[in-house]
Amino acid sequence: MSTPALTDEFVLPESWRGALQSEIEQPYFSELAEFVAAERESGQVFPPRGEVFAALESTPLSGVKVLLLGQDPYHDDNQAHGMCFSVRRGVKVPPSLRNIYKELASDIGVTAPKHGNLQEWADQGVLLLNAVLTVRAHEAGSHAGRGWEKFTDAVIKAVNARPEPVVFVLWGGYAKKKLPLIDTSRHTVVQSGHPSPLSARYFLGTKPFSQIDKALADVGQAPINWQLSE
Repeated sequence: MSTPALTDEFVLPESWRGALQSEIEQPYFSELAEFVAAERESGQVFPPRGEVFAALESTPLSGVKVLLLGQDPYHDDNQAHGMCFSVRRGVKVPPSLRNIYKELASDIGVTAPKHGNLQEWADQGVLLLNAVLTVRAHEAGSHAGRGWEKFTDAVIKAVNARPEPVVFVLWGGYAKKKLPLIDTSRHTVVQSGHPSPLSARYFLGTKPFSQIDKALADVGQAPINWQLSE
């Protein structure tokens, strides 16, 4: 039987139900849903209710061309809206995203917009997936180890199982641990350091965006238009 927390907050977008509904119905997910509901009762949780599955809603399973894996949602006010590295318009662009924009400029000449909303990438088939999908306000990593990782591993496996080749983008040590979930004989993996200021020297200059577009072109797919509108 569905818990109120499940029916209330964690309804899968239709295109993902075939691949993920069995995960949602497992006991661990009921426990996770109850944990998140209790956290929302007792304080502030990001992203807001209704936006936890925003990445899955924005990019249907059948349309995934690129999977970009983040770790934890942003934990400061108004930042997280359910897609990794992305923030709402009007919110200051975070340091990691500033470095992503810097690399976009040097790699393929794309100009950084004044905002940090990556919705236009998601609309083109870039699944902006965090490994953990919720966080307690102002406490990084506070919802890690509660079950989200098992669920998002199932998302990665569902994308891996697609017959069409996908480009998996793994930035940083945490993301690289997901490599065993990917069939590298069928899919392309682009990996480097994380764009965070702490490790940016292992990220800047690695030219991930031209690698992604080349991998897409090699299988007859259109490149991503990385240029975000203002």
